[in-house]
Amino acid sequence: MMKPVSGISLLVLIFCSALSAQVPDSLKYKSLLPYDFHLAYLKADKAILIDVREFFEYKKSRLRDAVNIPSSGNMDFAADTLNKESALFFYCTSGFRSKRVAVKFYDKGFRKLYSLNGGITALKKDDMPVDRKRLRKRTL
Repeated sequence: MMKPVSGISLLVLIFCSALSAQVPDSLKYKSLLPYDFHLAYLKADKAILIDVREFFEYKKSRLRDAVNIPSSGNMDFAADTLNKESALFFYCTSGFRSKRVAVKFYDKGFRKLYSLNGGITALKKDDMPVDRKRLRKRTL
């Protein structure tokens, strides 16, 4: 007959082994401050800068060379069109949406993922370059 203490120990061991198989979000992507984000983007091979805000936000201000893939859109389609070897640099207004999107891309097999800590708000606060030229939505 199993003693109660050893039964509890066995349950704790099973629980801990199940948790060890999960990768914490902090290991799925790198969250970088504005200067480090900009530097990492410039240094990376096959880097893609992705603005995950809605188009109405993107058209007001954005980082130069950024493509707009709204987090509310079809992320599965976007992930299927990008090379998994590319370094993906995500940003939004505050950093919340970009972190969420980075986790989704990690789950799709991407491993070179970066999120701008504090978002474009932090970038503006640090006087980093932001393109404020208004854009119009193009139709085909």
